[in-house]
Amino acid sequence: MTKSTKGWWKVAALGAALCLAHPAGAQEIVRHLPKTPGPLALAVEVPANASTVYLSGQVPEKLESGGYGNTEQQTVSVLRRIQALLATMNLGMKDVVKMQVFLVGDPAKNNVMDFGGFMNGYYQFFDKNGPNLPARSVLQAARLVDPGWMVEIEVIAVKPADARSSSGR
Repeated sequence: MTKSTKGWWKVAALGAALCLAHPAGAQEIVRHLPKTPGPLALAVEVPANASTVYLSGQVPEKLESGGYGNTEQQTVSVLRRIQALLATMNLGMKDVVKMQVFLVGDPAKNNVMDFGGFMNGYYQFFDKNGPNLPARSVLQAARLVDPGWMVEIEVIAVKPADARSSSGR
């Protein structure tokens, strides 16, 4: 064997080992939930053959009253928008694997973010006992583009390979 042929065998052996190390059953999303029920996954594993969908930050729609409402109302509005966007891609809230939440301090609460209000809205879309909870971060932002907005949410969703092929994408 020449030196270059020996190198090829090493690469082939490494590739075969990696294929064998990845069991066929590992093609599903795995959510690592906390031991006690909680509102989020500690971590989420996504199979290599899945398609990842990154949604831009979504903000609340105006209410009929002309304002945006409190943190809970804004959270529900934003999550409904996310749900509708995902539906256009044949996805649902169960497909969300990562969520990043930006909350502005509520003027009615001494400019402190209303985490309780956020959670009340969040629980309308995600059951705290799982099984389809996303990994999630929540942080307080100084402000968002519109002074009436107190909630902006970005999500990452996953479309498994079998769902991609059945939807023609």
